[in-house]
Amino acid sequence: MSWFEGVKTPKIKEKPSDKVVKVPEGFWVKCSSCGEILQSKVLKDNLQVCPECDFHFRVGAWERIAVLTQDHTFEEIDAGLRSNDPLKFNDTKPYVSRLERAAESTHQLDAIVTGRGTIAGTEAMLGSFEFRFMGGSMGAVVGEKIARLFEAAIENELPAVIVSSSGGARMQEGILSLMQMAKTSALVAEMKRKGLPYISVLADPTTGGVAASFAMLGDIIVAEPGALIGFAGPRVIEQTMRQGLPKGFQRSEFLLKHGFVDMIVHRKDLPQTLSKILNMLKQGSWPKTARKNHR
Repeated sequence: MSWFEGVKTPKIKEKPSDKVVKVPEGFWVKCSSCGEILQSKVLKDNLQVCPECDFHFRVGAWERIAVLTQDHTFEEIDAGLRSNDPLKFNDTKPYVSRLERAAESTHQLDAIVTGRGTIAGTEAMLGSFEFRFMGGSMGAVVGEKIARLFEAAIENELPAVIVSSSGGARMQEGILSLMQMAKTSALVAEMKRKGLPYISVLADPTTGGVAASFAMLGDIIVAEPGALIGFAGPRVIEQTMRQGLPKGFQRSEFLLKHGFVDMIVHRKDLPQTLSKILNMLKQGSWPKTARKNHR
């Protein structure tokens, strides 16, 4: 007698039961650091930081501004600036098409949002990069908005804070994008002459021409945990040097150890830390410091 005699073949349902609960798309997020599966709402409530391993997910420009500024205090400036494709650049697709697609997906006209707001009780000019807009690349518009932010800080005798998250200069604008490095750096120097503090916050990633200019020129340089920071990427450096790089090379913790950044601050602590630093640098009032340095 066969062991399988009398065993009935189970019926396979042709369609799923009506009782099957469909999970909405985007309900779960997998942490790219520890692999933990997280609810999107839990992650959002935790400021896009993994509650299991403290991995800092990338956030958009307006999400960052909402974390840093008090409710309804941020006033955007120069919102209407957009590139006019000065070089009429065309590679696999026209530059204009790339700009339109980036604008549609991010609801922004370029890769940075600038304005004036209050950070934990301290008023400042604030800029925040949008990495989803062509990798947060810096073209003529981004450079101009940063320059105008510094000019507004000088005019209103306010400190400046810029949160960078960028792949560097925008290749579609050629030499015009590279000129923004000198342009923004010159305004940082003017801030110093006026005695006005500038704090640079480096988020993941901060590379290329942004890292090689204003992002590394802050009076205080703050980094988020685990952020990739540097000019060229690790792969390019390894290929050029033809040797391996130290573990964690170009990450915030490595740069702090070697003196390239001043401190690493958790996202939840960033508003209070920035406010505390600005008030320490204040030493009385901005106008008095500005007049002293100007003389």
